[in-house]
Amino acid sequence: MQVITRFAPSPTGLLHIGGARTALFNWLLARHYGGKFLLRIEDTDRERSTPEAIEAIFAGLKWLGIKWDDEPVFQFARQQHHVALAKKLVEEGKAYYCYCSPEELELMRQQALARGESPKYNGKWRDRDISEAPDNVKPVIRLKTPQTGTTELHDLVQGTITVENEQLDDMILVRSDGTPTFMLSVVVDDHDMGITHIIRGDDHLTNTFRHIQIYEAFGWKMPQCGHVPLVLGSDGAKLSKRHGALGIQAYRDMGYLPEAVCNCLLRLGWSHGDDEIISYEQAIEWFTTDNLGKSAARLDFKKMENLNAIYMRKEENDKLIEELQYFISPLTSEQKDRLMKGMNGLKQRAKTLIELAELSKIYTEDYQPAEISNEQSDVLNDIYALLLAKSEWSEAHLETSLRDFAQKQNLSFGKVAQPLRAALTHYKITPGIFEMLFAFGRDESLRRIQLVCAKN
Repeated sequence: MQVITRFAPSPTGLLHIGGARTALFNWLLARHYGGKFLLRIEDTDRERSTPEAIEAIFAGLKWLGIKWDDEPVFQFARQQHHVALAKKLVEEGKAYYCYCSPEELELMRQQALARGESPKYNGKWRDRDISEAPDNVKPVIRLKTPQTGTTELHDLVQGTITVENEQLDDMILVRSDGTPTFMLSVVVDDHDMGITHIIRGDDHLTNTFRHIQIYEAFGWKMPQCGHVPLVLGSDGAKLSKRHGALGIQAYRDMGYLPEAVCNCLLRLGWSHGDDEIISYEQAIEWFTTDNLGKSAARLDFKKMENLNAIYMRKEENDKLIEELQYFISPLTSEQKDRLMKGMNGLKQRAKTLIELAELSKIYTEDYQPAEISNEQSDVLNDIYALLLAKSEWSEAHLETSLRDFAQKQNLSFGKVAQPLRAALTHYKITPGIFEMLFAFGRDESLRRIQLVCAKN
């Protein structure tokens, strides 16, 4: 059997961290078994579904590196098919038309509450003849759910869960306006797409028991399901905007690398021993539902920031420069060259791309000669003469030469470094002197030193 998973977001808002985790888990499960990961856009809420939200979902998944197979399925386009199948259930006696008015349904609800029961539909039209139907009421289609016994779910995460059928009423499959409900559409689409495994939040657990009954009515095989606890904030409370319940785009805007975000998402409810830093390749190799946890995971921005710092230090310099250009103006070839030479030092000092972009200004912003004292100017003139004679321009060689110079001049190295730093950049916090000299290169370094010497 080929494993086929899916991610099925509603395009009524941003792709949030919980949805991104769901997509990641399903993608990894499919990739682990060499199967397929499909994308379905559940756009049946026409008032709230927007093209912008659909594009945000596509962009967010692509940024995270989660690639789907085949063309995305759009649920709204399949509505007629969903309704036709519901009508087939009516023909088979597995569903029926219900003509209850909104007033009747409200009365049922009130009477059930008065008896101390949970409010639910009482099956009034379950076995009535359609000839008794009123002329002025457009019917809904309801499923004839079992009234006795139990419905069982063998969950990949939660284990076996049983629900008494008497707790579930005859759910609506098609509304009175002729549109299918979420319950029906999800089941039909999952079946038609060949979905074999579904990982989703445990807030869908109640819906799953409804889905099981629809699958049984159609005589279809139910996919294996795993329901994971929802992501909580760092304080254990339900995730909200103050915790970071933001669209995935916001995490990019905050300067996180997609690999770090995925690593963090992966560890929100899944584990592999004591491993913390897990690459895409390792995640695909190791991911199964066996290590999905039953306890709610907490989103920890400190941990995400630390992970991001690790991934930045490991990242290839050219890839980092590519990511940086999301935050800074287009770079000239000369600026890119400087950043390539200076990136090893810069990326050790930053935890996010925003911090790295700020540090990178040393190599990308227009030069502004600094003011230095006469004493510093004298030292700088001597440094200029020393460096002008150098043909080798490596960090190690520059360090040896300048430290020897300080010793021969009977100067602390700080007396050498301070005017040299001021000559190279006006920033107070900078990478090391030798690192900057190497990154700026011989010609630009000498040009800047000469300009400061001339100015002072």
